[in-house]
Amino acid sequence: QVQLVESGGGSVQAGGSLRLSCAASGRTFNSYVMGWFRQAPGKEREFVAAINWSGGTIMYADSVKGRFTISRDNSKNTVYLQSNSLKPEDTAVYYCAAAPGRYVPITPPLYNYWGQGTQVTVSS
Repeated sequence: QVQLVESGGGSVQAGGSLRLSCAASGRTFNSYVMGWFRQAPGKEREFVAAINWSGGTIMYADSVKGRFTISRDNSKNTVYLQSNSLKPEDTAVYYCAAAPGRYVPITPPLYNYWGQGTQVTVSS
């Protein structure tokens, strides 16, 4: 069992930055692929970024490439999402998720564990 707790969300103006964190419980954090997803009102949950256990494989959605950076610190059981050059269309609830194994999935059903989400609001 893995429990995930996100933090770092908030309200910023367009062009601003936020650093989201996701703290995981459990001693097997480094055996999980970690992902970030987001869901805007009235829209489906969408993939943002994911990172494998070593950080050697990283995936990004096209909409965030060059602006967002995912990273992890296995010694702290934490995954991060540095979000720069934020746009109003980035406004959503951001979720952290964990998937077992070495394959890096980008679809929500392949992730077993989810956090409660943290709100990011970007104003123009």
